[in-house]
Amino acid sequence: MKRAKLDSNFRWIYFVAKRFSLVDLKGAEAFTSKLSTLGICFGVMTLIIVISVMNGFQREFIDAIMEVSSYNLRAENVEADERAAFEKFALEENGIKCAVAFTESESLLVGADGRQSAALVRAIECDVMEKDSGFAREARIVRGAFDLQGDAFSESGDSLSPCVLGITLARTLDVRVGDELNFYATDSGDSLLEIFSHPKKFFVAGIFRTGYSDINSSYAFVGLPSQTEKIGKLIYGIKTKNPSGDAALAKKIQREFPDAKISLWKEYNRSFFGALRIEKNMLMLLVVLIFVVVAINIFNSMRRIVFERRFEISTMSALGARISSVKNIFIMRGFLIGLRGAIAGLVLGLFFCVNIKGVFTVLSSALFYVQYFFVLIFSPQNAAAVSENPMFAVYANIPARMYAHEIIFITLFGIFSATFSAWAASREILNSSICEVLHES
Repeated sequence: MKRAKLDSNFRWIYFVAKRFSLVDLKGAEAFTSKLSTLGICFGVMTLIIVISVMNGFQREFIDAIMEVSSYNLRAENVEADERAAFEKFALEENGIKCAVAFTESESLLVGADGRQSAALVRAIECDVMEKDSGFAREARIVRGAFDLQGDAFSESGDSLSPCVLGITLARTLDVRVGDELNFYATDSGDSLLEIFSHPKKFFVAGIFRTGYSDINSSYAFVGLPSQTEKIGKLIYGIKTKNPSGDAALAKKIQREFPDAKISLWKEYNRSFFGALRIEKNMLMLLVVLIFVVVAINIFNSMRRIVFERRFEISTMSALGARISSVKNIFIMRGFLIGLRGAIAGLVLGLFFCVNIKGVFTVLSSALFYVQYFFVLIFSPQNAAAVSENPMFAVYANIPARMYAHEIIFITLFGIFSATFSAWAASREILNSSICEVLHES
């Protein structure tokens, strides 16, 4: 019985709200209502597109860092006599996707023509491409091959070991596949550095590219020596199947190997990922201001509508309608405005995100033709110099990454902003007495 009464009350509120909307199809109220709906639509669409593109932009950095240089967990100080047991544990543990051994040091790289550049030289397992699918996906080979096995000989008879360089580092050194490099140690006291205590000759076996420029400009990979027990600071980079369970897995590894030092990716990348989070939050805050402006517009519109409908409100109250039910009529109207705008914005936002490459291509062409048209009119001699903005091609190649929880939050926030504004405006209902309103009418 109570449920039927609530259902009947809801249908009455919805019916009256729809009737008020139909009456206000013309005039200032109709324009304000459409403007509010478009504002919600534009806000939801813009926020979905901006956040999705930002996710794609940041994920390129994060994926490159996590897959190529950082790993989910790092295990250090694993004693030489425990390394075989550790590798067996990593192979059998269900939560571990792969564990790759490496060591690294800073070195000075010198090309054949004397060009120099500091680099982080990482000695890594030669079969890392087969062992680690994430590494193979993010470290894309653009020239040569990721082959760290075997030696070659220079024309002078010197033995050359293979290395793989980041594309920006290779450009800085002006080297290509097959060119020779000298590696110089910049410090001492480490087994890997001791190998490079004198000029060590390498040849460039391949050049790779990632989504993070710092890796492209500073990383050089060489093969890990087979006698790893002679390397003092050997690090195991561990990738997990479930990133949310990193902390629990770290504790489990620590129990199995008490002397090992286990660190999470959040610890040694805290500042970088913190900066990305702040950047994303600030961007979202700026775009959310769209909803604030629309909410203020809806609030003022609803206040005017409440004032103009005071006779109808008084009549319904005189006939027995509760004040709360009358208020709910205007709250329902605000909800419907928010719902229409948010759903339309959601559909458009998803469409643009799915077709982001085509959208930026069309925008680039449209901007080019507009610019070309005006140059032809005002400065035809410079028409040949007009070209498409290359940044649009960069944006078009950034994949938009959409996360369900963010899209749902944005859509609900759009609906909530309109509903809250209507609720705030409806609080002024019947500030005057019913008799006064009816007498004035």
